[in-house]
Amino acid sequence: MRCPGCYAFDAAHLGSQTQLRDLSDFRGEALITRVLALLDEHKPLHVSLVGGDPLVRYRELDSLLPQIESRGIHTQVVTSAFREIPSAWKALKKLNVVVSIDGLQPEHDARRKPATYERILNNIRNANITIHCTITSQIAGRPGYLDEFLGFWCRRPEIVKVWFSIFTPQRGATDPEILSPSQRVATIAYLKRLRVKFPKLDMPESVIQELAAPPQHPDACIFARTTKIISADLNTLVTPCQFGGVPDCAQCGCIASMGLAAVGHHRVAGPLTAGQIFMASDRVGKLWRIFQRKLLRKPLNRSVPSAFNILAPEEPERAPWLRRT
Repeated sequence: MRCPGCYAFDAAHLGSQTQLRDLSDFRGEALITRVLALLDEHKPLHVSLVGGDPLVRYRELDSLLPQIESRGIHTQVVTSAFREIPSAWKALKKLNVVVSIDGLQPEHDARRKPATYERILNNIRNANITIHCTITSQIAGRPGYLDEFLGFWCRRPEIVKVWFSIFTPQRGATDPEILSPSQRVATIAYLKRLRVKFPKLDMPESVIQELAAPPQHPDACIFARTTKIISADLNTLVTPCQFGGVPDCAQCGCIASMGLAAVGHHRVAGPLTAGQIFMASDRVGKLWRIFQRKLLRKPLNRSVPSAFNILAPEEPERAPWLRRT
């Protein structure tokens, strides 16, 4: 499936001559086995299954999701809900199902068909859902639009929470979805008012405020530094973040990036922030892994203290203080 404005099908997404449609993918037992092998290798705290649409492989998802949860991993499935969300998924405690909505019904149905409002409402009726909407210039240019959007979705019992992102372009792009500077300022102020009016809008003011000054490059983005993105062939990496290519970080509107940026600015002790702790940990952890790789060429020196591993972000089970941060 391909929807207008989808960054996954942008020519720069994979950063080379390869396009997403050129990659082979998997199905059936091969898909299940390979995904689980990746998770066992990397041991993430959280995994997002995105598209296209993961529900194209709904049989495989039914098998995968309980096995992922049994590993203690939190899972997020991002879908257009063109297919019914199984009611059995409600029993999975570490699963979050996110349905992408592109605005009110007239605009959404034109962009997302066959995943129309009518079809979505039918397919989520037995599920617990997070709604995610990307704010575009067209949406930002219509007064009261987000108020009406939230009024429609927040009153539905299936909806647990609502998230907004702002459209993030590639550097130098001229997409019609890009917000102007004045629209961005107005949207940030608007969201701060809406979060008070609609409790299901799950965006603390500290997260919304990060939209005014997002991380200026991937190395400064905690989300980009803590996330590995693997494409449809389960081998090709997408860098520097899920947008791929050369995203215009100065215009980033990704809620995940803003959420971790807000955590990074949280003061832990005096002027010391959680972000400063993370950056130091990340640097030391990377140096330690380089050192470990060199050690593999020689007999392992058992005198090297394993406590150094607590600084590796990939091993939070050995660093409870890092997990709490």
